[in-house]
Amino acid sequence: MKFGSNYQSGNKKKFWLFLVLRTVANSLIIAGVIFALVSFWPFISAEFKYWFDNFRGVQYVLAGDQVPEPKKSGFGDLLKAPPPIQLVPVNTEFGIVIEKIDVNSPIVAEVNSWNYKEYIAALSKGVAHAKGTGFPGETNKPNNNVFLFAHSAINPIQAKRYNSVFYLLRKLEIGDRVVTFYKGKRFDYIVTDKRIVEATDVRYLTDVSKEPILTLQTCDPPGSSLRRMIVTAKLDQAK
Repeated sequence: MKFGSNYQSGNKKKFWLFLVLRTVANSLIIAGVIFALVSFWPFISAEFKYWFDNFRGVQYVLAGDQVPEPKKSGFGDLLKAPPPIQLVPVNTEFGIVIEKIDVNSPIVAEVNSWNYKEYIAALSKGVAHAKGTGFPGETNKPNNNVFLFAHSAINPIQAKRYNSVFYLLRKLEIGDRVVTFYKGKRFDYIVTDKRIVEATDVRYLTDVSKEPILTLQTCDPPGSSLRRMIVTAKLDQAK
């Protein structure tokens, strides 16, 4: 009886140990999934919104521009596409609007891109304009490259604090339009190039351009510091 009692007691201990370990393991897995969802949610939600808008045929149009022909929704003839959504610039003294990816943000001028504290503070207020680079419309300067950058932080705290408006920058293609405002005037740029570069490649910031161009930079992949995405656009002289 004593041997049987010890055997049963040993089995109970093993059972409870197994139960505790399994509970801890499952809890860690669930916590990991929740953490991943919370961390990536701003990026996931931006992606989903972009996909759903395209599926529904939603178009964003700068206020005052001619309304384009409505797109067909993913439901075909079963459901009409909603009317275009007008974007009113949040700042015409210095601001940026990219209709394709629903960007509408102020720009903080003359930010030292080599000073971490300075550009992090600027990115809590809007897209940053790199100090020493050009301004829209000022095409007679030594450097006519208007260089703008913004983080694409993944986690929701950084996303809110660092104004991650360039989440979907990679969706831009050659021929897409980027609109800037400076001192109450509007300047349209047409995308001519998009590329991924190493984080150490700073020539797109430091190189001088006689031609009036706009350069947009963000992190790639979003939320990392591994590489940089660079989008280059030329001033639309016809506007």
